Amino acid sequence: MEEKNLICINCPLGCPLTVTMEGGEVKSVSGNTCPRGEAYAKKELTNPTRIVTSTVKVKGGTLAMASVKTASDIPKGKIFDCVKALQGIELVAPVAIGQVVVPDVCGTGVDIVATKNVPAKG
Repeated sequence: MEEKNLICINCPLGCPLTVTMEGGEVKSVSGNTCPRGEAYAKKELTNPTRIVTSTVKVKGGTLAMASVKTASDIPKGKIFDCVKALQGIELVAPVAIGQVVVPDVCGTGVDIVATKNVPAKG
């Protein structure tokens, strides 16, 4: 049996979690004050995912850049591929919050969407 220690990030409490694993499988989670802590620990140690945030260039806008993010979490191992897919992307103003910038980024089934409105100049 192997023990891993994590800090839960699902709420501001930041519960210290102790996870017991055997053969790559979570056997028990302790230290959590709510069920979300247990779910977080299991997911983090068996299939970690992250939300990716970045920026892309905007042509003809009141701002030169627009913030973007993945619409939901993607596998942690795909983060660098996702960021690389954003290189060279240039949107044309106007840009609207929620606008799909890259559909199905890196085959994850998750879109990258704009998180800032950028009106056109003039």
